[in-house]
This record gives sequence, structure tokens and C-alpha cells, in this order.
Amino acid sequence: MVVNMKTPNSRSFATSTESEWKELFQVLPQHNNVAERMNRTLTERARSLRVQSGLPKNFWAEAVNTPTYLINRGPSVPLEHKIPEKVWSGKEVKLSHLRVFGCVAYVHISDQGRNKLDPKSKKFTFIGYGEDEFGYRLWDDENTKMVRSRDVIFNERVMYKDRHNTTTNDSGLSEPLYVEMYDVSGSPTYESPQSKELAESSIRQPSDTPVHTTPVPVLRRSSRPHAPNRRYIDYMLLTDAGEPEDYDEACQTTDASKWELAMKDEMKSLISNQTWELTKLPIGKKVLHNKWVYRVKEDHDGCKRYKARLVVKGFQQKEGVDYTEIFAPVVKLNTIKYVLSIVASENLYLEQLDVKIAFLHGDLNEEICMHQLEGFSEEGKENMVCRLKKSLYGLKQAPRQWYMKFESFIHKEGFQKCNADHCCFFKRYKSSYIILLLYVDDMLVAGSDIDEIKNMKTQIVKRI
Repeated sequence: MVVNMKTPNSRSFATSTESEWKELFQVLPQHNNVAERMNRTLTERARSLRVQSGLPKNFWAEAVNTPTYLINRGPSVPLEHKIPEKVWSGKEVKLSHLRVFGCVAYVHISDQGRNKLDPKSKKFTFIGYGEDEFGYRLWDDENTKMVRSRDVIFNERVMYKDRHNTTTNDSGLSEPLYVEMYDVSGSPTYESPQSKELAESSIRQPSDTPVHTTPVPVLRRSSRPHAPNRRYIDYMLLTDAGEPEDYDEACQTTDASKWELAMKDEMKSLISNQTWELTKLPIGKKVLHNKWVYRVKEDHDGCKRYKARLVVKGFQQKEGVDYTEIFAPVVKLNTIKYVLSIVASENLYLEQLDVKIAFLHGDLNEEICMHQLEGFSEEGKENMVCRLKKSLYGLKQAPRQWYMKFESFIHKEGFQKCNADHCCFFKRYKSSYIILLLYVDDMLVAGSDIDEIKNMKTQIVKRI
């Protein structure tokens, strides 16, 4: 996060104009989820290419350029499976020149660059493709420099990490792993040089020569009883004794009455929030399943609290039908540090808030149907489904809908959003100001007037 670290003093900060407030942060591209997904894709592919080839980390730029080059020449879903390079240039895209990244390559040496008895090629490492014109980018490990050439022969079975383990002949080329031969019918057969030498040696061997065979070792298995790892036993005991896995298990435990009370509290919150309404399943609509999640939480005084959450199985949702956008920002660590430095320098009030059942406040734009809750289906309406009006835990768009709900509320209260961090809000009063940071359902509030902070907290409780 790029932040102007010139922290103003208390007098200038409190009297700064609105434009100066907006310039505290600079706009960054981290809020573009499509770009961030592509950045992660390129990073993962570059890591795989570099590790497979054994190239050092200083070749990270070449390892990133290669998957970028390949992605531009592969079918793209947003373009209806068309090739981006063809759409951009209008020319046909050929893929016959693609090679394995990091493999050994032999570059032809021209007559002007060698003597009569010198080898005609030199061993390089393939590290990418040319940008302006067709050609391969190759690394000369001996002279530590990059060259570009078209006259290249590749050995894609040998990588950079194996370059010193291959045998070479007089011309500098590695011995092939397989030799192509033809039988009587004319069809090709493939044999390795090692297998050919073994076959010839077996033919030349006299028949009276004794054959020495290595005895096959007999596996000995231990007769001691197997003792499972104690670490996993403790984990299983803790899980089985504390938190049930499903509704049936919760009803069979010794704490069944406490789990039932926790589920009723959750149902009370859902019904009071008007999370869904019972209706008949629309034609062609898919119904999502749900489950109960149970947790035992311990308070500061040692008392245990039993909590039950209703969670929708969001992995059954289909993109474009049940959801579109799912990205939701959270406050950046640098923003928190910056605000805390302002609090310390100006002696501001600082409070922390936690929104209960935050994800249940988001409004849904799509029509989503869910099965009735296990153990809480209404009598006589078992064939009906729940049409969700509010968001629920487990939905892919739940974090985004909660953020949109909070952003709409906070703008109505007169707060403005920072350009660089969309989870940092501020509001100026006549002689004071409030800074609010949002991290999912946790809020950090800083201000110079405690009465204004209490008033804002009251509005949050009423509206959300």
C-alpha cells in the first residue's frame, strides 16, 4: 500500500480540507479481483516451471513471461473460447514452435563464429520466446548472458538441473535416450542404447558360462502390535468429546439439550432477521443443501458457550446463476498502522466493535432456494423450500453483500471512503472527526470526541 507517510501534526490534521483528506491515500489496483486472480495464476505457473526446470530464482521474470505467452495463445472463456492473440492481431496463431521451459537447447554456430574443427553447436538453456520477432531466448550458462536464435535443436527430456549429468559426444550433442529403428515391416521401433548393448552382450555370452542370479530378499514384517500416533488420538478425542459433526450426532451426545438451545437461538436470529420465506420450488431452479456447524467457545471466566451456525453448502452454487461478483475488500495492515500512529500522536479515543451475525444482514440480488433446516422443518410444509431474502454463511457472495450493506449505511451517515483503502471511512464534524476501519465484521473506530463515537455506535445498532 502506497501511503503518504508525512504525518500531519494535530492542528493541521484537524483543520485539513476535504481534498487533503482524500489525498492521504493513493488508488491501488488491489481491488480488481480479476487482475489479482490472474496474478496468482501467473505466480503459480511460474513457480512450477522454475522448480521443474531447476533454474535459479533470478530467472523469475522469464518464468512469468512464459505462462503469459502461453495464456495469450490458449482459448479464453470470456472470449467464447477464442484465442486472445488471434483476436488482438487478426492473424492465425501457430503452436508448433512451443517447447518445454528450461530444457537443454543446442544453438547452431555459424561458419564465421567457429573454426574448421570446432563443434557446430553449443549447449544453452531455453528460457522463453522472442517478443518483437520470432525466435527463442536462450541462456548461456558458461558466459552468463542471454542470446536469441532461430536455429535451435531442443532436447526436451533434459532440463537445466540435469545438464551436467548427461553424456556428450564429439559434436557437443547429448546422447538420445531412445534410438529410432525400423523393423522388417517398416514400422518404427524404439530402443535405448543401454538395452541394445545388453542384448549384444547376451548374444556374445557362451552357453557354458554360469549365470549368477541375485537372490530376492524376503521381506520381514515386525510382529509388534501397531500403536497409532498419540498426537492424532488426542485430536480425535478432543473433537469427538467437544463438537459434533452433524445434527444426528448433536442429538445423541450428552450435551444434546445445550446444542438444541444453541440451534433455537440461531433460528430465532434468522427468523427475526427475515432471512427467508417458504415457497414452492420454481421451475428449473436448483435447491442448495445446508448443514449445522457446532462450536464450543470458552469465555474469559472459563465458562463454555455452545454455538450453532446454519451454513449453506455454497460449493453447489453456479457462477452466473446463483452469484456474479464475490470480491469483498478488508482493511490493509498498513492502514491500521497509519491510523494507530494518528491515534498515538493526537491522543484520540479508540474503540473496537464486533457486529453479531454480520453476514446475515446482506441483501441478495439473485434468487436462491435452500432446503428447510434439518430438525426445524415446518409441519405440513415439508415439500416447500426456503427462498433466501438475506445472505447466509457459506454463500459465495455473503462477504460482498455484507460489505455493500455496510458501505450503503455508512455513506448515509455522512462518511467518505478513502480511495486507496475501501475499508477506511472518515467523517468530519465542526471541531472533530471520526476514522472507521472495517475488517469483515470487526470495526476499529478512532475519534477526537467520545460523544460523537457513542452516537455513531447507536446508529449502527439501530440500522444494522
